Amino acid sequence: MQKLTFRLAISYYFWLALFVIAPVLLIIYQSFFNYNHQVTLSNYFSYFTQKTYLWMTINSFLYAFLITVFTLLISYPTAFFLTKLKHKQLWLLMIILPTWVNLLLKTYAFIGIFGINGAINQFLAFFGIGAKQFLFTDMGFLLVATYIELPFMILPIFNSLEELDLSLVEASYDLGASSIQTFLKVIFPLSLSGVRSGVQAVFIPSLSLFMLTRLIGGNRVITLGTAIEEHFLVTQNWGMGSVIGVVLILFMFIIVRLTGKKNRD
Repeated sequence: MQKLTFRLAISYYFWLALFVIAPVLLIIYQSFFNYNHQVTLSNYFSYFTQKTYLWMTINSFLYAFLITVFTLLISYPTAFFLTKLKHKQLWLLMIILPTWVNLLLKTYAFIGIFGINGAINQFLAFFGIGAKQFLFTDMGFLLVATYIELPFMILPIFNSLEELDLSLVEASYDLGASSIQTFLKVIFPLSLSGVRSGVQAVFIPSLSLFMLTRLIGGNRVITLGTAIEEHFLVTQNWGMGSVIGVVLILFMFIIVRLTGKKNRD
């Protein structure tokens, strides 16, 4: 039985080594080479001493934080409401369905919607309001990013609410607690595992966004993901781009550690 289990696990370990561990080791290795392919620590020194990279790091965390907050504020009430519906699995499928569409296609769709002659400005023109600039703004970027990340926050919260023991909720009402007290003291604490999973699923990818920053945010939104794209595709300084990638990986490990469920004895 143990031999069979080991054989079945070989493919998993092979996939993990080839597509997870090897790329990370390659990025770490590449980060110690400068533009002239010489071994050096100057890339790390530049990242931690130059104000440009410090500003990009703060900017990335700020945008990721805002996207996560907006997504959570929309997702939790939505997931809570879905659990009360009769055909909740069907409605959940409708929410997840947009994730099947390619991200680039959705981005270009929003470019058409937010454009000067797009649907939103045509709607405003119908009421006599002049055209507004929605593309290449911080708000436009945050709106699109929040929309795209919504399913990844709703799904884990919905699952945690679905697994909730209803007898605990009923006991809270029997003991005289109000609806608000029951939610704050029983429902929300017991659904925190879903919230933590949703925060990880949204905050971590939001740190390294680059396609949306280019197409929706324009040059106004500069993040570490944008810097990585710039170094690998434009300046060809793969060493510096790898350093930023290593820093992002470290940040992601820290975030997973902070938002992970703590074991209690």
